Amino acid sequence: MADGTHGFNTDTDLQADIAELTRTVYPKIESKVSLLEWQLHVPLIAKINRLKRQKNAVILAHNYMTPEIFHGVGDIVGDSLALAREAANTDAQIIVQAGVHFMAETAKILSPDKTVLIPDLEAGCSLASSITGADVRAIKSAYPGVPIVTYVNTSADVKAESDICCTSANAVEVVESLGVDQVIMIPDQYLARNVAAQTDVKVMTWAGSCEVHEQFTAQDIRGMKASFPDAVVVAHPECPPEVLKAADFAGSTGAMIDYVTQEQPAKVVLVTECSMADNIAHASPASEFLRPCNLCPHMKRISLENILRALESETHAVEVAPEVAEKARVAIQRMLDLKKNTGKPGYNMERAHMIDPDIPVISRQSLANAEPRRHG
Repeated sequence: MADGTHGFNTDTDLQADIAELTRTVYPKIESKVSLLEWQLHVPLIAKINRLKRQKNAVILAHNYMTPEIFHGVGDIVGDSLALAREAANTDAQIIVQAGVHFMAETAKILSPDKTVLIPDLEAGCSLASSITGADVRAIKSAYPGVPIVTYVNTSADVKAESDICCTSANAVEVVESLGVDQVIMIPDQYLARNVAAQTDVKVMTWAGSCEVHEQFTAQDIRGMKASFPDAVVVAHPECPPEVLKAADFAGSTGAMIDYVTQEQPAKVVLVTECSMADNIAHASPASEFLRPCNLCPHMKRISLENILRALESETHAVEVAPEVAEKARVAIQRMLDLKKNTGKPGYNMERAHMIDPDIPVISRQSLANAEPRRHG
C-alpha cells in the first residue's frame, strides 16, 4: 500500500525501518520504555525520520525530552544553546525544536535563513515568562551602568536588551569577564545566588525561577541520603542554594551528564528534570538512578505526534523581528567570543557549602516603588 505522505512506497519499507529502529534504538531505552509503548512509538519514529530526510530537516532534542524523542528522532541532542549552535552549522533548511519556545527563538537567531518550527506553541517556560524586554529596560533605567548578564533561558526580547548572555555552565566565567565590581544577573534568582557563591563579584538578580528546579529542597536531599547513604547527589544550579549545599556535585546539564557517565556511581540522584536520567541511563549502565526528580509540563507538550505534524505541515514557524534578533545575537556572540573555561567542570562545592549569598532581588514591584525616588 502506497504512503506518499510519509515517503514510504510500501508497507514493507515501513516494516524494514521499524525493524532497524528496534534493533538499534530500542536497546538504549528498553529499561524506560516498555515493549508495548515502543510498538506504539516506532511507526511514528520511522515516519518522522523518513520525512526529515526528504525535507532536509534536523530535530533538536533537549535533554528533557522523553527517551523515544531523544533517542528515536533527535539528530542533535543536549543543552539549549548547544543545540542552536550545532543546528546553525548544518546544511539543513528546516529545524524542528523538540524543546520550548525560547529555544526555538535562539535557534532562529543563530540561523536566520532557516525555517525553525516548534511543534506546540504552548511549550513555554516559567523562567522565561517571568521577565520581559520592558522589565529589562526598567532595570537599566533604575541601575544605569550596571552590566546585565542574561541567562540563555529567556526570550529574544530579553536577550536583546542585555549586555551579554550566559549559560549555567559558563555563568561564573561570564560574570568575571566583565571586569566590574557588580552585575545584575537575570532572570533566575537561584542560579544567580549560586553563581554569587562562586565569585567575589557582587550580584543582583531578578525574582524569577524554574518551576521544576525550585521545588527541590534540602530536606529532599537529606531524606534521600538517609535512605541511600552511598548515593551520589548531582544537582543543577537552578535549584535553591541549600540544595546545592546538600549535594555532592553541581553543574549544568552537560556537566551533570559528564560527571555521571565518567564516574559511573553505583547509585545517583539527579536533582533535575526526570527525563534526563532516563536519557543517559544507557551511557551509565552501572548506575542506579534514584528519585526525586520533577517533570517539566512544558517540555512534555512535545510529542512524536506533534513533531510529525510539524514536519508534515511545516508549522509552527518561529519568527524573531530582525532588529530584535540582531541585538540578541550581539549578546549571545559576546558570550561565545569569551575564551573557553579550561578548569574543572562543575561548581566549586566548597564555596557552595560555605557561602550563603544574600543578594538583592529585583521585582516589578520594587522597580515601581523605586520610580518616584529615581525621578524625584
